[in-house]
Parts: sequence; structure tokens; C-alpha cells
Amino acid sequence: MKTILDLMRYSPPFRYGFIILLLTLIMVILSFFSPYEPDDRRAVPRNEPPSVEHILGTTSQGQDVFWMLTFAIRNSLALAGLAVLIGRGIGVLLGMFSGYMGGTIDRILSTLVDSFIVIPRLPLLILIAAILRGQMTLVGLGVLLGILDWAFPSKRYRSQVLSLRERDFTHTATFAGMPTFKIIVREHLPFIVPFLLADIVSGFLFAIGIEVTLATLGLADMNSQTIGTAIYWGNYYQALLTNKVWVLAAPIGVSIIIVVGFYLLSLGLTQYLDPRTRLARLQVKGTA
Repeated sequence: MKTILDLMRYSPPFRYGFIILLLTLIMVILSFFSPYEPDDRRAVPRNEPPSVEHILGTTSQGQDVFWMLTFAIRNSLALAGLAVLIGRGIGVLLGMFSGYMGGTIDRILSTLVDSFIVIPRLPLLILIAAILRGQMTLVGLGVLLGILDWAFPSKRYRSQVLSLRERDFTHTATFAGMPTFKIIVREHLPFIVPFLLADIVSGFLFAIGIEVTLATLGLADMNSQTIGTAIYWGNYYQALLTNKVWVLAAPIGVSIIIVVGFYLLSLGLTQYLDPRTRLARLQVKGTA
């Protein structure tokens, strides 16, 4: 909590990104109070431009664009959250364990990590999605993204623990007979948390970007409302050619806003972890 408060106070990018994502969260909450079901068709007049009654207009299928986007944002963030949970969970466990144990275990796990890093993720995901076309669910895509997005964070956690295991408090815990797992969780994990927060943000960026890419290509779960499928169906029904610009502008605009929000969060966290800005904060606190 102290880290978050410091970021809100000293990092304008983080503050602005936090506000953007707070508004996004409000959209997610509104989805639970929608007057329409996600799959409702012809629930409202078709091809209506933005108005007081339908603030973002309606689609050619008779869907209210605003309420459709609340479901799309909720599903896209849920998918990204699942991918981040799996990817960062694997990364933290293997990276910290590898760094602490060292020796043969470290060499084996480092080889595994390097093998995953060199895999071209986007072409592989497109290939898998094309093979499973029509069978890829949001949960399946989230799991797949998590499995392919743990290696880079793992190397960062490993390098941090390699340094931490040489500290006096680690030696004291070892001599006191504390089990390895407890040392990693209780003594080392708190030092990893700021880096974990930054990696969680980058994980959301990666997952949302991939989902939008695959859905726009028609390779995701096209029966579920996501930001990517909203763009796909708007293009499929030729929203631009029929001058129904709002049908495409809304999901594209939302995707840009969400990406910018996560980017600002990531920028704020990166600045927070920079030793030079950390020194500046300490000087400000000292004069306060």
C-alpha cells in the first residue's frame, strides 16, 4: 500500500494511468447492471447514431454499443488477468527458486527460460489459433498466453534473488534453520513486489494486445464479447463502408485508452524503480 501511495504522490504518469483504469473498472462494474444480455440481438433499433438514448449508437445487429463495450472490456480484462496470473505465477516461482538454489538447478531452469524466450510468440499463437479455429475459448486463450509469457519476468526475479541471497539477513535466516520456501517467500518476495507490479502491468498490455490481434484476424472466440471481437464484427458488417463509423470508433478508441492507461502505469512504475528517481524522492521527503 505504501508503494501505491508513493506512486500516486510522486509519479504523474502512474496517477493518470490509475485514473484511466479506474474509469475502465467502472465500465466493468456497469456490465453487471446492463439492461441487455451479452448475446442479445435486435434489442434496440439498428444502425442508430450516438444519441441521448444510445450514447455510442447501435450496431447493425441491434446492439447498444455502450453496453456491448462494457461486456467486451470485462471479458478482455478477465482474459488478461488469467494470463497474468498464470504467467507471473510461473515466473515468480521458477525465477526466485532458480536464483536462490543456484548450481545445477539454476542451470537447468535458466536453459528452460532461454528456450521459451527465443520462441516467436505471436506467429506461434496465430498458428495455434488457426489450428483450433472455432474451438478456442477465452479461458483457453488466457491459459495459452500465460504459458507463453512467463520467461522474461522469470529472468528478472532470478537476478534479484541472486543478489538477495548474499545479503546478511538471508544468511541469518539460513543459520536459524528456516526452510528454503519460507526464506524465499518471507525474506525475498517483499523485495520483488515492485518489479512484480511492473511485470503485471506489462502482462496486461501483452494479453490485451494479442487478444485484439487474434480476434481482428477472426482467430479468437468469436462468440464472446471482447474488444477484439467488437472490432472484428464492426469490420465484418462493413461499418466504415456504410458510414457507421461509431461502431468501429468506439472499440478502437477504448482499446487505445486502455493501452495508454496501462502504459502510463508501467512508465510510472519504471520511474519509481529507477535508482535516480528514488534518490530524488528521498531528498524531497527529507526536506518535507
